[in-house]
Amino acid sequence: MIGLKQIPAITIAVLAHNEADRIEKCLAGLPLGQPDIAIHVIVNGSTDDTAELAQQAADFYDNVIVHDWRQGGKSRSWNRWVFDELDDFSPTHIFVDGDAEVEAGSVTAMDRALQAFPDVNAVSGMPLNGRSVEYYRNLMLREHGLFGDLYALSGDFLSRMKSRQIRLPNDLVGDDGLLAAMAKTSLENEGFWSDERVFICEQAGFRCAPFRVLDFSSWVNQYKRMISYSKRNFQNRIIKDIMYATGPAGLPGRLAPRYGQYKDRFELRAGITGFFDRLAKSRMMKEYVEKPKHCPSNDHFVSVSL
Repeated sequence: MIGLKQIPAITIAVLAHNEADRIEKCLAGLPLGQPDIAIHVIVNGSTDDTAELAQQAADFYDNVIVHDWRQGGKSRSWNRWVFDELDDFSPTHIFVDGDAEVEAGSVTAMDRALQAFPDVNAVSGMPLNGRSVEYYRNLMLREHGLFGDLYALSGDFLSRMKSRQIRLPNDLVGDDGLLAAMAKTSLENEGFWSDERVFICEQAGFRCAPFRVLDFSSWVNQYKRMISYSKRNFQNRIIKDIMYATGPAGLPGRLAPRYGQYKDRFELRAGITGFFDRLAKSRMMKEYVEKPKHCPSNDHFVSVSL
């Protein structure tokens, strides 16, 4: 665990998996060298030079710390960071994807928003590039969503999550959707829903890696991304049932053991989306292993209410 003599005003977690091509640009947009801001680069399951490149920044700036974890998975790494590594929470915690370029001033803007509105649990940064950027910006303003590339959570919110042992399922695809729901319900079920608990900060933004038509790796990444989007769509059907019933207290440690109950509800959509739905569903069914009825289930974390 990380025991800090003085809790920084802002803690930034950069979650990076095989981001050697982007990690330097990502870190360049963060407040390097500021003593009241701690930047932790969490390299998880990487097989490239992400950790080494991040360490170069850590060797130069005292407020950068690199964690090189062998096991991958964003949600699993998110859980490990919040629940196992941190002893105390800063007033503001900011989460950044290792391939995102953060616009200058974003960290300060998000921190100010959290401090100005004590009832807000989460602050969302805005996308700044991409062919559909205006669509997504308008969608976020209308629905108060989170983008996993850049968002902030209050230390109080994380402290309540930790005290109640409300974790993300380790095999969850995409932390942002579930965290947005948790923030809006303030860790209760959807009967407590309020969009106003997620603040959209238009002064904070990020840029994603652009899609390059002539770059083969861009096509490979997009192919993988489309399968992940389909898997996320199916997982959300399970998450919604849990959030309507018990709220996040009922989240399992893994979602895969529940795939069998939902396989008939994982309906394939039309067109090219349906193609990726089919691939995702096939892979999910391979992940699903039905436990014998006489064996107790161990796929839940115990959740203790305050």
